Amino acid sequence: MKAYMNLYISLREKITTGIYPYGTKIPSKRQLAEDYGVSVITTEHALDLLSEEGYVEMKERSGCFVIYREGDTLPVGNEKRSISMGKIREEETLFPFSALAKTMRSVLSLYGERLLAPSPHEGMGELREALASYLARSRNMKVSAEQILIGSGAEYLYGLNVQALGRERLYALENPSYEKIRKVYEANLARTDFLTMGREGIETAELKRTKASVLHVTPFNSYPSGITANASKRAEYIRWAYERQGYVIEDDFDSEFTLLSKPEDTLYSLDPGGRVIYMNSFTKTMAPSLRAAYLVLPVSLLPLYREKIGFYTCTVPVYDQLVLAEFIDSGLFERHINRVRRRRRAALKKAGDGPA
Repeated sequence: MKAYMNLYISLREKITTGIYPYGTKIPSKRQLAEDYGVSVITTEHALDLLSEEGYVEMKERSGCFVIYREGDTLPVGNEKRSISMGKIREEETLFPFSALAKTMRSVLSLYGERLLAPSPHEGMGELREALASYLARSRNMKVSAEQILIGSGAEYLYGLNVQALGRERLYALENPSYEKIRKVYEANLARTDFLTMGREGIETAELKRTKASVLHVTPFNSYPSGITANASKRAEYIRWAYERQGYVIEDDFDSEFTLLSKPEDTLYSLDPGGRVIYMNSFTKTMAPSLRAAYLVLPVSLLPLYREKIGFYTCTVPVYDQLVLAEFIDSGLFERHINRVRRRRRAALKKAGDGPA
């Protein structure tokens, strides 16, 4: 791991555990560099990440101060976090179609008639292994292939979650939220409660009010509000799950295309005890026609999911799964993500809206 990430993680832990409480002034960049044996540039990079994610706020001529705390009465912090995506035109030409086509031909040649064999219920091992490696590299999520379940799109996985966790539960959803989420829960006969959003995520009073035991959230760029939960709110969601002995379903749609220096921390990576179910899809990052998505389950939930939904056949064709696996393993997927992020950052910077 790079030095600035080690420093970032160390400082983040000191902030979230209260060693540096709300309002505390962080030691100077030179002092931190000396204490940790790194360069000032490395220290600046780590502090920039903390600022982007809402842990600290830089005040000119005064220093760096902690703004992480519980509740809704939060400072706005670094305005770079509230970048509007409305001015960005989707660049379909950025997708490396020729590289994907080459990958598809390679998979046909490599696997041949083995592509006609059925997929395991959880999905092909090649894709699950590729995703486990990708999540470790890009999202700091240490998971095994065994914890990953492949399905044909996020909507399909919403239904599997209800069937596994139980229809008798009350499921809390963001208000406003993506309309199809509500419709899928209702189609699966699940009871729902809608929690009002504030500027940094679901309002604290709403989290306290609801009787739900499952919280479905989109922490990054929630649709249609465009709200991204800051560090304090993400921690609050996790505390909520422990207090209720419940679960958070983290719908991480679109987070790879963040304009920050690195993707926001997932709730899953911040949760030490297995109360977060992570899900993502390739609809936004690759193509809507590619109906492939995945769940990352806590180890503690694997027996329940096998018991309740283990009889289902994997709904994503073997060929599609192996193409995705090769696309990820070759590095083409991450290069595509980085290329789009660079283009978007450049477009916003040129328009005067983006990070400097």
